Amino acid sequence: MSQASNKVFAKGWMIAVYLFLYLPIITLVVFSFNDSKLVTVWSHASFRWYEALAQDSDLISAVLLSLEIAGLSALMSVFFGTFTAFSLNRYKRFQGRTLLTSMSSMPLVMPDVIVGLSLLLMIVSVQNWLGFPERGLFTILLGHALLGTAYAAVVVTSRLREMDSKLDEAAMDLGCKPLQVFTLVTFPLLVPALVSAFLLTFTLSFDDVVLSSFLSGPGYSTMPMVIFSRARLGLNPTINAVATVTIVVVTIAVIASSFYTSHQERKRKREEAEAYSDSNK
Repeated sequence: MSQASNKVFAKGWMIAVYLFLYLPIITLVVFSFNDSKLVTVWSHASFRWYEALAQDSDLISAVLLSLEIAGLSALMSVFFGTFTAFSLNRYKRFQGRTLLTSMSSMPLVMPDVIVGLSLLLMIVSVQNWLGFPERGLFTILLGHALLGTAYAAVVVTSRLREMDSKLDEAAMDLGCKPLQVFTLVTFPLLVPALVSAFLLTFTLSFDDVVLSSFLSGPGYSTMPMVIFSRARLGLNPTINAVATVTIVVVTIAVIASSFYTSHQERKRKREEAEAYSDSNK
């Protein structure tokens, strides 16, 4: 095949992949403006289901609960994942390192059903022994944070491996203490990875249904659980509306994160170049 044919094939394949990935999402967004009660039959454009969404107190409460759990679990995941990655990357030898390495990556390969069932059995045993915790917000948050920590550790570890350890050594040679090295040198360089880890774990928590189903209690139904329960009884066009709103919010967050990450990367490279040029003067 000629070079021109290769380019045409590559572009055609790229378009096919994009259509495969995003055509269902586009279809969902379009039908969220459908006036018909039948989600697969187009009637005419209308905001009817967005108005119905604004009056659906159960679904709004579930969305708010999902946002609360996702935000808190993402913060916990980034916190624990960062120090897990820092320990594994910067300290090559310590007692229990092999165990920590294997256990931190275990949730990545373990089926969610197994993780959810094991957490449920543990929580029930602790509750029978101590009388708490009751299944609800705390237990869902615990499960999501456990899963998110593993993903956050992978993201932060990849960033730490790219960073030059000589920067930390230079800071210590200049008189910085370990805490100052972390806050003044390591942490600013980790910010793009922390933002990426937060968005990843937030998304994983926000759309999780398996762990939430095992760990939730009465009165604590997340948005995916409500959508799944309603879908079993028949598709409701209101679901298209809430899905469209979610897609818009996530798209804006991803675009903003991409711009922020690229800006931080350009800023870092510019500062390194300026520091290198100043040292050669």
